[in-house]
Amino acid sequence: MSQWRACGVLLHLTSLPNQFGIGDLGQSAYDFIDFLAAAKQSYWQILPLGPTDQFHSPYTPYSAFAGNPLLISLEKLINEQLLSVADLQTVPTNFSQQKIDFAQLLPWKSKLLSLAFQNYLRRKPTKLVEEYTAFCKDNQFWLIDFALFMTLKQQFNNQAWYNWPPEIARRQTQAIEYWRQVLSDEIAYHQFIQYLFFKQWQQLKAYAHKQGIKIIGDLPIFVAHDSADVWVHPFLFKLNSDGQPTVVAGVPPDYFSPTGQLWGNPLYKWEAHQEQNYDWWLKRLSLLLSLVDLVRIDHFRGFESAWEIPHGETTAVKGAWQKGPGSKFFQVVVDQFDDLPFIAEDLGFITEEVIQLRDQWSLPGMKILQFAFDSLQPNPHLPHYHQYNSVVYTGTHDNDTSFSWYQKLSSEIKAYVKNYLNSDGTDIVWDLIRAAYASPAKLAIIPLQDLLRLDSQARMNRPGQATGNWTWRYDPQLLTEQLIADLSQLATLYQRVPNKK
Repeated sequence: MSQWRACGVLLHLTSLPNQFGIGDLGQSAYDFIDFLAAAKQSYWQILPLGPTDQFHSPYTPYSAFAGNPLLISLEKLINEQLLSVADLQTVPTNFSQQKIDFAQLLPWKSKLLSLAFQNYLRRKPTKLVEEYTAFCKDNQFWLIDFALFMTLKQQFNNQAWYNWPPEIARRQTQAIEYWRQVLSDEIAYHQFIQYLFFKQWQQLKAYAHKQGIKIIGDLPIFVAHDSADVWVHPFLFKLNSDGQPTVVAGVPPDYFSPTGQLWGNPLYKWEAHQEQNYDWWLKRLSLLLSLVDLVRIDHFRGFESAWEIPHGETTAVKGAWQKGPGSKFFQVVVDQFDDLPFIAEDLGFITEEVIQLRDQWSLPGMKILQFAFDSLQPNPHLPHYHQYNSVVYTGTHDNDTSFSWYQKLSSEIKAYVKNYLNSDGTDIVWDLIRAAYASPAKLAIIPLQDLLRLDSQARMNRPGQATGNWTWRYDPQLLTEQLIADLSQLATLYQRVPNKK
C-alpha cells in the first residue's frame, strides 16, 4: 500500500511570537518552520493574508489580492536599511506577548512603515528600485486600484467607498484621474508596502520549501462590500444603483448559531463572471497559488448554492439558496491550471449536489473531530467513516479549543468520547490528536492551540461575535523538545512522515 499520507499544523501568522505586538514574517516565522520540520510535519496551514478592516477578520479583507501590511517584519527592514535599530526601540513596552492590542499596534506600526517608505525615497537604492518597479509592473492589474482605494479611504476619514463623493464612488474617469494626481505620493506608499509584503512572503515560502514544508492558504469565497474589488468591479456583484447589495451572504441556522450567520458580503453576479470567462477569479487564484502550495476554499458550497439574505435583515434566518456556477467554474479553472490544488471546506448544511460537485473534481473535504460527537448517532466526522481523500482536523479557527470543547460536553457525551478514543480522559486532547493521525484521511491538520492543550483563552474566533477575535498569540517556550518528540512519534507511527524524495 503506497498511499500518500501527511500531517501539519494550523496557525495564523498573527499568532507568532515577538516583541512587536503581532506575529509577522520575521524570525519567529522561520523558527516555526524549523519546529514543523523537526516534528516531521509537512504542512503549515494559515488563514487568509489580506489587509483587514476594523474588526481584523482575515475573512473580510479590503482586497482579494493584497497582503496585510501588519504582517511585514520591521526587523527585516533593518537589513534593507529602510529602518534602523533605534527606530525599533520605540516599540511600546506594554505590548502583550499573549494578545494583539490592535488599537495600540496600528498607529505605531503604520508610523514605522511610513518611515521606511520615506527612507526608500531618500536613498533610492538601485536594487530595491528595480525590484519595486518590476513588482508594480507584474501586479498592475490589481495594485494601482488597490493603492488608490486605500489612499481614498484615508482621504475620506476611513469611510466605506459607497459613502465617498458620488463621482469617485462611481469611479468617473475625471475623478479617478484627479485623485491619482493629487494623491500620487500616498498611492506610491501603498504600492511600496505591498512590494515589501510580497518580497518578505516569497522569502519565507522559499525557506519553507527548503525545509520540506508546504503552505496551505485560505481563500474566502466572498469579498467584503467595502473592498477594492467591489469598488472596481461593481458589475460582478449583486448591487443596486447606489452601490448597496440587494442580497448578502451568510448561512442558515447551524452548529454555531440558532439564527444562522449573517456575514453581510455582497453576492456574485455569476452570469457576469461567466461572460468574462471568470477572468477575475482566474487572476485571484493565480496570485494566491504563487504564494501557497494548496488552497482551502472557505465555504466551498457557495459554488454550488449560496444562502442569499435580503439586504437589511438582522439575522440569517430569512433567506433562500441560489445556484452558483458549479462545474462550469471548475472546468475553466482546471483548463488554466491543469490541476485543482484545493481543499473543499464542506462543513455546515451540505446537500447531495455539493458532495457531487466536490467529488466530480476529486477535491478532498474536511472532517472535524469536534463535530463527530454531537450525539450518540452515526456521524460522518467519526474517524471510522473518513475517506482517504479528505483532511481531518481536531477543530478549525472557528471552533473552541479541543480542551475547552471537551470540558463543556455533557457527562453522557464525555463518556462516549472516552469510550470511542479508548481514553481515561487524563489527556483527552492528545487522544483526539492521535485519532486524527490514525484516521484514513490522507492529511491530518491540528491547530497549534490543541497541540499545546490550551483552553478558550486561546480561541481564535467566535462566529457571530464581531469583536474580541483574532488576537491570540502563543508562547514560544511551549514548543518544547518533548512536543517535537511526541509529534514525530505520532507522524512515524501513523506513516505521515515527509517524503524526502
